Amino acid sequence: MALYTTQARVTGGRAGHGETSDGLLKVDLALPKELGGQGGATNPEQLFAVGYAACFESAIRFVARKQKLPLQDAAVSATVSLLPNGEGFKLGVALAAETKGLDQAAAEGLVSAAHQICPYSNAIKDNIEVALSTVALPAKAA
Repeated sequence: MALYTTQARVTGGRAGHGETSDGLLKVDLALPKELGGQGGATNPEQLFAVGYAACFESAIRFVARKQKLPLQDAAVSATVSLLPNGEGFKLGVALAAETKGLDQAAAEGLVSAAHQICPYSNAIKDNIEVALSTVALPAKAA
C-alpha cells in the first residue's frame, strides 16, 4: 500500500503549465535559453533537481536519526544535466551533500547509506549515473 500518492498535470510540455491536483504547486514551464528557448520560467530539469535534493536531504536526516548520529545540520545541492543519448536524451546527476556535526568518514558513510534508501535514488538506479560528493563541516559550538 502506498504511503503517499500525488498527481500533476501538464499542458504544453516544456513550454506549458503544470499543476498538482491539490493546487499547491502551479508552475509555468519554459525551454531554457541554452536549448534555444526563451527561458524565463522553470523547466523539468530544475524541478527534478529540487525534488531530488529535498528527498535526498530527508534521507540523510532519516538515516542519521536511525543510526543515532550527531548530525547538526545538512544541505544538498543537486546538479541535473540534460545529455544527448543517440537520437534522444538522458539525464546526469551530481549530488553534493554538506553535513555538520560529523567527521568526513562518518559523513561519507551517511551519504552513501542515504543513497541506498532515497526514493529518487532508487527510482533512477541503474538508469541515471549519480555522482556523490560529501563535505563534512565543523560542528557548531554548544
